[in-house]
Amino acid sequence: MSNNNNNNSDAGIQISTKAFVTSVLILFCLMMAAGIMTHIIPAGTFEHTLIDGKESIVPGTFRFTGEGGYPIWRWFTAPIEVLWSSDAVTVISIILFIFIIGGVFTVLDKSGMLQYIMSVLVERFKDSKYKLMAVLILFFMLFGSVFGLFEELVALVPIVILLSHAMGWDSLTGLGMSALAAGFGFSSATLNPFTLGVAQELAGLPAFSGLGFRIIVFIVSFLILYTFLSRYAKKIEKDPLKSSIYEEDSSMRERYSDMSALPTLANEQYLGTTVKIFAAALVLVILYVVAGFFIPALSGFSLPMMALFFLVGGLIAAKASRYGGNIFKDFVAGVGAIAPSALPILMAMSVKLIISNGGIMDTILYYVSDKVTQMGPYGAIIMIYLLVLILNFFIGSGSAKAFLLIPIIAPLADLVGLTSQMAVQAFCFGDGFTNMLYPTNPLLMITLGVTVVSYPKWFKFTIGIQLLMMVVNIAFLLLAVAIGYGA
Repeated sequence: MSNNNNNNSDAGIQISTKAFVTSVLILFCLMMAAGIMTHIIPAGTFEHTLIDGKESIVPGTFRFTGEGGYPIWRWFTAPIEVLWSSDAVTVISIILFIFIIGGVFTVLDKSGMLQYIMSVLVERFKDSKYKLMAVLILFFMLFGSVFGLFEELVALVPIVILLSHAMGWDSLTGLGMSALAAGFGFSSATLNPFTLGVAQELAGLPAFSGLGFRIIVFIVSFLILYTFLSRYAKKIEKDPLKSSIYEEDSSMRERYSDMSALPTLANEQYLGTTVKIFAAALVLVILYVVAGFFIPALSGFSLPMMALFFLVGGLIAAKASRYGGNIFKDFVAGVGAIAPSALPILMAMSVKLIISNGGIMDTILYYVSDKVTQMGPYGAIIMIYLLVLILNFFIGSGSAKAFLLIPIIAPLADLVGLTSQMAVQAFCFGDGFTNMLYPTNPLLMITLGVTVVSYPKWFKFTIGIQLLMMVVNIAFLLLAVAIGYGA
């Protein structure tokens, strides 16, 4: 038997058939529910205008149209219609990016590079792995909080999952240290230009003002997430059978959980160079994304450029490893393995399409915003938070929600004695944390799609901390009102 792992059929990203089927069934039910809602809730619309090329609502212009009831046959065609909707470019870019991730990771895994990295990290952090966990959580949270990165970090999720297994944990822990951490960082925004920056600009606030309060929110969010994940990891480390995905994780666990038992790789002498090449590609990705923070024109191309750097860097790195197989054939096999994840992404986006085309999105916004004006400041801030929380189920994009909601939320806040800064904070809370809970969010479907974790098991794993964060968010909002935040 060869010491190299080029022929290992389990290499690359593994997708659980059960997880895939479960996700598809849940999303199908949500599509049907969205279609039914269009026949129950009356259709209505605000007048819309363009601000900086983004669609925004004109307050006080709502009217019922009397044209409700989205055709039933279009409930079923919605996942295809997404491909030529206003979200088409984003959806296609995300799917192509995921395909590239699948192909590149299969090639890198079969080259032996991923096992090599894991063995080095395990040796380096074997006596301080919870410090490593804290560093990883902080890394992902900072990129989400400061630069507004979320989908751009998906490429790193499989690496963190492998590292989680190498440390004796499971895929849920790996997802928590990467995807969930990025989501928490995005939600506890400090300088996030896509939610906080856009929302403050639309509300007429100085860019990134109110930073002190938000830094406290970030620190509290970090401590809560680290405590949650470290306690869970220690439980799994003590008894792996307590993992709800113990069976699904079997292949990955056998492959990476005991790095000391791995045979010496035949191409180990070349793998150091391979790692440096791939690391250089990742550095280029990070530099490009950071540059996009200062040069807005670059940010619009971040996903395609990331895909390009990732693809070229991964293939060059594999070649440098003295790859023993057929790189092209293995890359295509990796793309084929990840390809089914495209369907849940399309289905998740189709829920928004049905609601929007059915004409009830503006009606939902009108009904809730009308209730806000009937409340005092404490009740109003919670209602604004819940409004964004509800609409986040249908509209995943933070900047898109900002353009739709802030023109209505900011005047409502003034009417009930809230500052615009409080309204923006309620928006950020409502927009962010549930991105990693709602199955209609394509980014959640992407991250679960590159793992063996089904949506029900992810929901069970995270619902506790999500409910806790809802309580914490509300507490911070009530505190903001009490201290006159932004006055």
